[in-house]
Amino acid sequence: MVHGLDRAYERLTGLAVAALNEREPERLWPLLADAVTGLCGGETLIYKLDDWSEGEGTLGLSPATADALDRLGDEALGVLRSGYPFARHYAAGPGRMPVTARRLAGRAWPVSETARVLGDGLDLNQVLALPLPGTVAPITGCLVYRSGADFTEDHLRIAERAQPVLAAVEQQRRLLEQWRRSSAPAGAAEQSAAECTLTPRELTVLLLLTDALTADAIGRRLGISARTVHKHVENIYRKLGTRDRLGTVLHAQRLGLVPAPGPARSGRRPAAGKSGGQRRRPLGTVVARDDQ
Repeated sequence: MVHGLDRAYERLTGLAVAALNEREPERLWPLLADAVTGLCGGETLIYKLDDWSEGEGTLGLSPATADALDRLGDEALGVLRSGYPFARHYAAGPGRMPVTARRLAGRAWPVSETARVLGDGLDLNQVLALPLPGTVAPITGCLVYRSGADFTEDHLRIAERAQPVLAAVEQQRRLLEQWRRSSAPAGAAEQSAAECTLTPRELTVLLLLTDALTADAIGRRLGISARTVHKHVENIYRKLGTRDRLGTVLHAQRLGLVPAPGPARSGRRPAAGKSGGQRRRPLGTVVARDDQ
């Protein structure tokens, strides 16, 4: 299965490269969702979009799952939102290894209320939790579902190898959203970026340059090496016709590519839990935070 793992990781890496060249943040996770589902041996996938409780919050769903959830009542949705048996498991410590509900809960899983809701409402009986590494409450990630036998050891290995790839895409999505909020009017900023031929990845590096982060710090944020950061910075200098960090940031501010100092920088990431308690969205909406 070693070669199978390598091929799976190569596929995820290729999809991640495509995602990192996508300018629309709301399209990033949909580029990966179907692949993750199939590579991990699942039939459908749910990712959680914001801070949520049993009574409110948004779920990112595949169309088939969305149709099925339309038939579930609020009580059944609340059971799914409770995150059994993963919520308590991941809240207990920093470990973020993928795990299945059956392995975690043992004999208690098939007779749990969550398993009953999945079986009756969605005709599914197995769940694999795939949290993103390094996240704290609320934990970002997704749940992969299937019917029949539990997920195999190979599926768990693939899920583990997918974690850093998914984390990189999620970080990119958040930064692109921050760039949209904090820059000039979205249309003008995106036009300027296109005219300068800046890639989405270069835009996120440029945004972090305005925070006076070092190459090492930027690399840690993006999950890349400092050498790769320097390469992106060199490309930014070349495309903007600048020679140093300060000149680059000032020029980018004049072009409306990044926020200017002062009130314009107030467009930071909104506080968690401000989503208005939406129930669900079809696959293709923005993935955000999750309270497994």
